[in-house]
Amino acid sequence: MPEDQKSSFSEAVETGASAAHTIRGAIKTGKAISSAAKGAAAGGPYGAVAGAVWAGRKHIGKIIVAVIALLMLPVLFVLMLPGLIFGGLTNAFSPSDPEIPILNSETAIIENANEITFTLNGILGEALDDVLARIEADFAASGADHMEVKNAYSGGPIYNANLFISQYCAAKDKDFESISLNDLAATLRENKQHLYSYTSKQEIRESTVTDPETGEETTVSETWMVYTVRYNGESYFSDVVFQLTDDQKELASDYASNLSLFLGDGLLQNLEAWTGNSITALGDVTFTDGITPVVYYNQLDERYAGKAYGTDNIGGYGCGPTAMAIVVSSLTDDMVDPVEMAEWSYNNGYWCKSSGSYHALIPAAAEEWGLPVSGCTTAEPQRITDALANGKLVVAIMSEGHFTSSGHFIVLRGVKDGKIMVADPASYTRSEQLWDLSIILNEASRRAGAGGPFWIIG
Repeated sequence: MPEDQKSSFSEAVETGASAAHTIRGAIKTGKAISSAAKGAAAGGPYGAVAGAVWAGRKHIGKIIVAVIALLMLPVLFVLMLPGLIFGGLTNAFSPSDPEIPILNSETAIIENANEITFTLNGILGEALDDVLARIEADFAASGADHMEVKNAYSGGPIYNANLFISQYCAAKDKDFESISLNDLAATLRENKQHLYSYTSKQEIRESTVTDPETGEETTVSETWMVYTVRYNGESYFSDVVFQLTDDQKELASDYASNLSLFLGDGLLQNLEAWTGNSITALGDVTFTDGITPVVYYNQLDERYAGKAYGTDNIGGYGCGPTAMAIVVSSLTDDMVDPVEMAEWSYNNGYWCKSSGSYHALIPAAAEEWGLPVSGCTTAEPQRITDALANGKLVVAIMSEGHFTSSGHFIVLRGVKDGKIMVADPASYTRSEQLWDLSIILNEASRRAGAGGPFWIIG
């Protein structure tokens, strides 16, 4: 996996900081911003800064400067973001940009983001080396002839930086002064053996051996150890390392939601309004108005909505598997429904607890079913329309707009009358509408991972 696919966080912040003026306008007009009222609860950054005035009286000058800096940005929104993105809440200025408070400095925020991403990638790389060493040791002690390692992370770590940051900051709600990247890194390294685990099974396989002198072929039986690497990451740290309370988990969720919204990265995919209801089974639906007939699935269909996606469900969090079920069922001879695709995604490490799917699900599932896939950016609209005109499908990860209030995978399925036809896993109605390409380009995730925000498949 290329470096820029490992985490959307680093590049995402570059646009997040410069988008502050948009958020400022949204707050002035009273526009809702991802559970803002929840995250402003006691224990969030606002409570931290207020507490600092009392607890840190010896450093009152520094803290007052930090409070003033807070007031220079859209206050409500800043209070909803995890403090680590700003380098903590008691450091008012960055050495790289000493004239501008960190909370207003795009340079400082980018610097922080790059350092966070670099650090997380490094620690996850160390953790992966650690689990592979444990596998080697297990194989050496097994007495088996050969081993096979199934490692979805061989190209680089797949993780949700927003969740790590948010969980860490939520855990520090009463110790805000210690929030720092060094402290986060120390915590991760101390527990890095838990970031990845593995499962193993023994198999007897037959192979043919040819005698080099006589050319005679002989069938031999060999013992193989088959290992599968699993990522435990954010879920394990939330429960075991950070030991978040229910209130802290809610705060971390709000932080992650707001950070994803701020960055426009589409890392959070959930239907906020979904309360467990489903729609009547749609039956077998195929759109035939494009070059490629497209098999349609809806994540809210009563046949799928309540089924498990990890510890979540398809109805609330399964747009990624549903989108890929649409693609695979349409472009191959396999009919793969959302339940089967969700199970595959979970088993192969692409489910992200309470956030939907890692973006890497899309190219990985395409490759698993033998489909050519290539990433595409918003700067390449002609590639998208050409691909659709040639009967290919395009998966898009969308951010807030017409299709979602957070993040959402949809499938672009063709061009008609100069507009785009879609298969929206959450809405049959939107799937019957025609869409201006400009809307899709403008609302696509600004900083997707794994080569997105578009993936051309077929």
